[in-house]
Amino acid sequence: MPLLLYRRVYTMKKKSSLGKARERAGLLFVLPSMTILTIFVFIPLIISFVFSFFKFDMMFNNFEFQKLDNYIRLFQDGKFFNALWNTVYYTVCTVPVQIMISLIVAILIKKQSWFNSFCKTVFFIPAICSMTVISIIWSFLINKDIGMFSYWLELLGFEMVDLLNSPVWAMPTVILVGIWKNLGFYMVILLAGLNGIDESYYEAAVMDGAGAFQKFRKITIPMMMPTLSFTVVNCIIGSFQVFDQVYVMTKGGPLFKTQTLVQLIYSTAFESFDMGYASTIAVALFAITFVVSVLTFKHMTREEDNIA
Repeated sequence: MPLLLYRRVYTMKKKSSLGKARERAGLLFVLPSMTILTIFVFIPLIISFVFSFFKFDMMFNNFEFQKLDNYIRLFQDGKFFNALWNTVYYTVCTVPVQIMISLIVAILIKKQSWFNSFCKTVFFIPAICSMTVISIIWSFLINKDIGMFSYWLELLGFEMVDLLNSPVWAMPTVILVGIWKNLGFYMVILLAGLNGIDESYYEAAVMDGAGAFQKFRKITIPMMMPTLSFTVVNCIIGSFQVFDQVYVMTKGGPLFKTQTLVQLIYSTAFESFDMGYASTIAVALFAITFVVSVLTFKHMTREEDNIA
């Protein structure tokens, strides 16, 4: 009996030490990522929050404590609300279309074949390219005077609209370029989720007489909800942080119709040299993005629970 008790205690200690070893190994794997996030995300975020209460330039001259003056100025700033509206407009138009098109493409090229492999490569190439380079290329392609599309339309007897200088068409053009660029990235994520669905579900649905739309609605969407939740939240965060294609293609024009919050932060900090107020706008952007992302994630999680 004492021997049996000793063996049980020894086994429990061995399992406990093994669990601690696995926990330490897991922490070691996470440590590099957490170090990078701490240095480049968490610490700058805290510094930005502190700086949002001060007024100073790039050289830290005229460093003055502003109390809540920067935040009061924020709620009275028409440029901030214009940039916020443009950012929300970009996000609302981009996220649903981006997810829908990426999901449809992922479904169409899910089966293994040489043609589908070729399509995956073609769709993913823009995702690994620099948005700056892509924005420059598209700016030339749709240019009214020297663009290829303008030349083709003239051959057909039509006149090209100056898209990037049009208050009406500038933002839709930027949105389409953003969707085209990120299509492959979200397609790959959704494709991974599709490949994780057991084919037996579809086989059973076919035996019950379900059509393609019914399989999509009753099997694909419910089984894809965890992947869709991640993709939607990630797309929302990326859309709120849009900057490079707007800066390259329109520089916020015409008439500030494409100026986003990140571009307003850039122009305030590095053109107007008002670093304190730029930090205030950055804090506001973080708060808005955080709230929208959390609410969206909770809603998507609730949908997962209802489906389950």
